[in-house]
Amino acid sequence: MMKQPYDLSRRGFLVSGTAAAALGALPVPALAQGEPVFRLGALNSITGIGGPYGPYMLEAIKLAVSEVNAAGGAAGRKFQLFAEDDQTKPEAAVLAVKKLVEINKVEAVVGIWPSSVGLATMPITNDANVITMNTCGAPEMLTENKKGLAWMFQASNAIFGNAFAEVARRRGFKRPAVMAFNNSTFVGQANYFKNAWEANGGKVSAFVVYEPNQSSYRTELARVLATKPDVISLSAYRPDATIILKEWYQSGQDCKFIMPGWTANEDLVKALGKEATEGLISISNVAAEQHSAFKHFAGEFKKITKREPDIFAAQSYDMVITLALALEAAGAKADIAAINDKIRSVTGTGGTKANSFVEGRDILRKGQKVDYDGASSRLDFGKQGETVPDFGVFDIQDGKLVLKETIPGQLPA
Repeated sequence: MMKQPYDLSRRGFLVSGTAAAALGALPVPALAQGEPVFRLGALNSITGIGGPYGPYMLEAIKLAVSEVNAAGGAAGRKFQLFAEDDQTKPEAAVLAVKKLVEINKVEAVVGIWPSSVGLATMPITNDANVITMNTCGAPEMLTENKKGLAWMFQASNAIFGNAFAEVARRRGFKRPAVMAFNNSTFVGQANYFKNAWEANGGKVSAFVVYEPNQSSYRTELARVLATKPDVISLSAYRPDATIILKEWYQSGQDCKFIMPGWTANEDLVKALGKEATEGLISISNVAAEQHSAFKHFAGEFKKITKREPDIFAAQSYDMVITLALALEAAGAKADIAAINDKIRSVTGTGGTKANSFVEGRDILRKGQKVDYDGASSRLDFGKQGETVPDFGVFDIQDGKLVLKETIPGQLPA
């Protein structure tokens, strides 16, 4: 198993208090003074294939909780955090979310990373009328969001696939090929790329879906390279992408790669070196790097983790701040449905811009509308709870991500 950055493999731990760096330092009775606490669940992929991402998502959640609590809570209600490891497995996730819902009595669950976990747990949270916030991309997440209680902070694979195709066209590529990790998120993303490319009269030279957990992908890669593509749209996680790119580099064949930003980043450069990653095209929700929200979050996150946040960490932070502002807008006595109804109103256009919970809270207390500009991206939710962000298009140059352009996300026609 991949070494995890934190020893968080034990399921079932409680985080309470106002300081993320001192878990449990503030006893639960102190939180209970005044308005009742808001019981918040964190369901993260601490172990399994999500291990490179989940621990940092949890750190971002804890940071946001500490900021809300330090400000006196949302509508006077402080957050009490219960955290579980879903192990990046639907079966484990079902057990974990049942514990959060039935034993810990949480009112919302944040931090769900893979679509397989989101789809497995949604029937349980829907039955319990619990809000969920996730980074899932499978289209089924939208169709299964029948109660409107699920909020997707990551762009769906439909929007990602369209963005990949748009970037390939802008860069002048003529013969794209596709490689995709075999799960609903990445196969869906690959299919949307293919559909968007062919809708404009193009043709994909190869479309290869590969199985996870292999030590080599030479056979699958050879099938793609045999078609002489000028660019490969690679829908992958970092472990499998590392193997594929190493084997491609060893082949000596010239082509470019377009990849999601959570895979094509500086951690990938560390794994492969500058030469093998030079010129990779990385596309992700634009972390609002010039916004105060991102600058504040990144600075505090780095103090805790000694590293820059990735997009999933930024999205997890935004989940808590968005939820807190919705609670502030709905009021201390509001039920879950009323809080859920305020989520669009605190992130939508037309309000006064806010870059933090405190800024947004103060705007709301003046009786004004608020538009929280997230650390991860603008948060404009569609009718099914999906975010439609702007995308940053980065080239990896000399081991660094260099932003080349920003393109607006678009839902497929």
